[in-house]
Amino acid sequence: MIKIICVGKIKENYLKEAIKEYQKRIYKYTKLEIIEVKDYDFDDKRKTLEMEVEQINKYIDSKDYIITLEIDREELTSKEFAKKIDRLLTQNSNLCFIIGGSYGLDDTIKKRASFRLSFSKLTFPHQLFRVLLLEQIYRSYKINNNESYHK
Repeated sequence: MIKIICVGKIKENYLKEAIKEYQKRIYKYTKLEIIEVKDYDFDDKRKTLEMEVEQINKYIDSKDYIITLEIDREELTSKEFAKKIDRLLTQNSNLCFIIGGSYGLDDTIKKRASFRLSFSKLTFPHQLFRVLLLEQIYRSYKINNNESYHK
């Protein structure tokens, strides 16, 4: 099973539709759960991150293999990402991806991560990034099943 914990809700309809489409595609391969937690917007970054950590921790299970999405961490190609997902799912029943809010993720969440992944050194809006992550998960299943999609 793949679980994605996201800080914030999707507001734009075009992103909601893209997410629904990738959820439908991924369901052919595995169970997928997307959990949205409240994002906070205090002037104090520390307070914001502390509140978000409290919300995120409610949904992390002890059997989850945690993958945080961060800017300055290891980058993988799509094929490397596919191999990693395939290997991890044979060793772990749950993969849990965590996408932070506008301030990123608190250090306590980062320290809990088994793997810290970067998609790019670029900064993406976290709402759009959810679509990017889902697309790459879908692509991984297509690659791992030797199905046409990845070029």
